Amino acid sequence: MNKNFNLNDQAQEILKIAEKHGVEQNFFFITTFKRYQVQLRVLDELKKVINKNGTLVTKEYVKGRSNLYANPAVQEYNRTTDCANKTVSTLIKIVTMLRSHDSSAEPDPLLEFISVRRSSLD
Repeated sequence: MNKNFNLNDQAQEILKIAEKHGVEQNFFFITTFKRYQVQLRVLDELKKVINKNGTLVTKEYVKGRSNLYANPAVQEYNRTTDCANKTVSTLIKIVTMLRSHDSSAEPDPLLEFISVRRSSLD
């Protein structure tokens, strides 16, 4: 696979495959997929904040004392990652359920695409 395949390209590829199977018209697929895209954007922004400010931040108090704390963006990044992973699981369940009504014995290219992408992120 192309290493330069960005998130927008991946999203477009998922939508093309979903369209081939009529899945892209399902309300739950659409809303879940859009939610996942938002979560990915949030993760990207949080990653930028962490890269810029580091994993530790200093908080200064009134009398000039400072303490070292974990960057709050790290905790939010971890929470958003958990939510994004749950959203992907939900997306896969939706696609699986919709595809189970199809009598085709062929492997589902959308599920294969998502599975390959998920395993490459691990």
